[in-house]
Amino acid sequence: MGYIMDLRKHVGHAPLIMACGCVLIMNKNNQVLLQRRTDNGFWAYPGGSMELGESFEECAKREAFEETGLECLELTYFTHMSGEKMHYIYPNGDEVYIAEIVYICNKYKGELKVQEEEALEQRFFDLDKLPDNISPINREVLQRLVEYSCLIK
Repeated sequence: MGYIMDLRKHVGHAPLIMACGCVLIMNKNNQVLLQRRTDNGFWAYPGGSMELGESFEECAKREAFEETGLECLELTYFTHMSGEKMHYIYPNGDEVYIAEIVYICNKYKGELKVQEEEALEQRFFDLDKLPDNISPINREVLQRLVEYSCLIK
């Protein structure tokens, strides 16, 4: 989060608009990869803020690799989220309004590994057995994924 961290030096905890690229990594059993975050204990999908000059796709791939060790080979646009429902205050007091594009990835390579600074654990979940403590800013996207999955069966 270089760009956002640099901004924080000037604005402190004041609200920022944070552009993000995120990925729903799906395995061959149609399970989604979630990670339990170190900062709040919630389960969330991989993703994070864009750096200067990055596209949403580049951001999503970079964040997925940094957080999971998996290289996303193909991304398919899934949905976007923004607005008041994407307002979030981090445990340290930093306030953001997230504008994110979320992709689905079915083709990836690499070994799954936990980035210990950001995640306590990672696991693939069946879409009908998602954990209860999902990050509030990720719930709607995951609900859309469940509904989408039901439509394509």
